[in-house]
Amino acid sequence: MNLLLVFLGKFIIFVSRFLNIGHGSTWPGHVALLINKNFIKEIISNNPQLKIILIAGTNGKTTTGKFIQTILEKANYRVFQNEAGANLLNGIASSLLLHSNRLSTVDYDYAIFEVDENTLSLAFKEITPDYIILLNLFRDQLDRYGEVNTIAKKWSEAIRHLSPKTTLILNADDPKIAYLGENKLQKLRHSGKRSSALQNERIQNLHGSERFWTSQNDGNEILYFGLNDKKLSMNTHQHAVDSTYCPNCSSKLTYKIIYYSHLGDWECSKCGYKRPENIFSSPQSSKLAGIYNLYNILAATLVARKIGVSDQIINKSLKTFNPAFGRQEIMNVNGKRVQIFLSKNPTSFNESLRTVADLGAKNALLVLNDRIPDGRDVSWVWDVDFEEYLDKLKTVIVSGDRCYDMGLRIKYASKFPMKKSNFKFQIEKKLKDAIAVSLKLLTKSETLYILPTYSAMLEVRRILTGKKIL
Repeated sequence: MNLLLVFLGKFIIFVSRFLNIGHGSTWPGHVALLINKNFIKEIISNNPQLKIILIAGTNGKTTTGKFIQTILEKANYRVFQNEAGANLLNGIASSLLLHSNRLSTVDYDYAIFEVDENTLSLAFKEITPDYIILLNLFRDQLDRYGEVNTIAKKWSEAIRHLSPKTTLILNADDPKIAYLGENKLQKLRHSGKRSSALQNERIQNLHGSERFWTSQNDGNEILYFGLNDKKLSMNTHQHAVDSTYCPNCSSKLTYKIIYYSHLGDWECSKCGYKRPENIFSSPQSSKLAGIYNLYNILAATLVARKIGVSDQIINKSLKTFNPAFGRQEIMNVNGKRVQIFLSKNPTSFNESLRTVADLGAKNALLVLNDRIPDGRDVSWVWDVDFEEYLDKLKTVIVSGDRCYDMGLRIKYASKFPMKKSNFKFQIEKKLKDAIAVSLKLLTKSETLYILPTYSAMLEVRRILTGKKIL
C-alpha cells in the first residue's frame, strides 16, 4: 500500500511543481493520510535509522529548523525538513513522501519537523521523536488555538506521556515552557518512581569550553536554554505580554530582566518557583538580526551539541546561514533591496518593528490578511506597539485584505502625543500596486522592509518571484 502511496505522492508533487500551482508540500500527504491514516507511523517505523527532531512554538519554528538542518548538513549528516513550513500532519506526510525512494525507504539520518501548536499532541501519536524543542508560547490565531493557557495545558498533558527516549529542549525564559519540564518531573513524583530528577539533582555535561546542565528522569533528559545578557534587557514589559503569572501558583511573576514580551529572568515571590538555573545561554553569531533569533540559535546549537557536532562546525554553519523564506529573506527587485519580516501576531510584529528600527528602517510596507493561516480576528493589531516606532519611518504603505483595519490602527498610533510623526502614509488595497508604489518611493541606497502576516507573506513572495510556495 505505502509503495503505491509514495508513487502517487511523488506524481502529485511533480505535477504541482511543473504547472507552478504549488510546491506539493501538503496535498500529497493529505491524500496519503486519507487512504492510509497510519502512513506516517508506518513509514517512520520502517526506517529505524531515521532520527526525528520535532520543533513547536508560536514563533521561530521554521528558522530554528533551518538552523539545525544547516548545522547537521555541514557535519555530513543527511537531513530534511518539512517543506515550506507545512506544519500539520499532511505536511509531515508530504515531506516523508518527497524524501522516500520507490521502496518507501527514507535514506536520511535526521528528519526535522516543525509542528503547529494544535498539532503537537496529534504528532506524538504518530511519531516518537528523539528530540523535541519547545520555543515559546504567544497569542496567535485565537479563533483556532484559544489563549496561551489552552495550548500550554494540551502540551503539558501530551508531554507527561512522552516516551523516555525523547530529549526535551525547553526555553527557560518562557515561564509556561519551562514549567513543562517541571510537570514531567511531577508525574514521576506522583507515580512513585525513583530517579535523579526526584532529588532535583543537576548533571553537568562538558562540551568544549561550554557547560550546560540537564535534569534527568527515567530515560528522559531535559535541557534548558535562555539568555543571560543585561545589555539586551527592556525597561518594562511590552503591551503585548501574554504570560506573566506563575505557572505553579498563578501569582504575578517578578522579572530581573525582560528580553521581550514575557521572556526573561523571572521568579515567583509567593511560591519560590523561578527560571531554571545554569541554562545554556551562549548564542553564536549569525547574519540574522533580532533578539528573538538568539533564542532560535540557542535551541539549534543545543540540539546540535547534544548530537555531537563540534563548536567549530556550528559556528561556521551559523555564519554562512541563509534565512528561510519570508524570515528576514532579502531580495533584489529591479535593482532595489527588499527584506521580508514575517509578522503574524502581536509579539512577532513588535519584534519585527524593533529589529527593523535597529537596522535603520525608513520605508515599510505593512500587509494584513485575515485568511485561515492568519486567523480571522485581526483585533490583535491594537496590541502592537506602533507608537514606539512610527516616528522613525519616512514612508508607510498599508495593504492586504484588512488594509483599512491596519490603516485605522496606524492613524491612531500617529496621534500618540509623546511622538512627532512626520511619515508619509497611504493605503493601497491591491498588494501588487502597494509593492510597486513602495518600490517607486525607494532610493537606490534604501531598503524596503515588508512586514506581512503569513498568507500575505506567501502572496508577497509570489508577486516578487512569480512562484508559489504552498
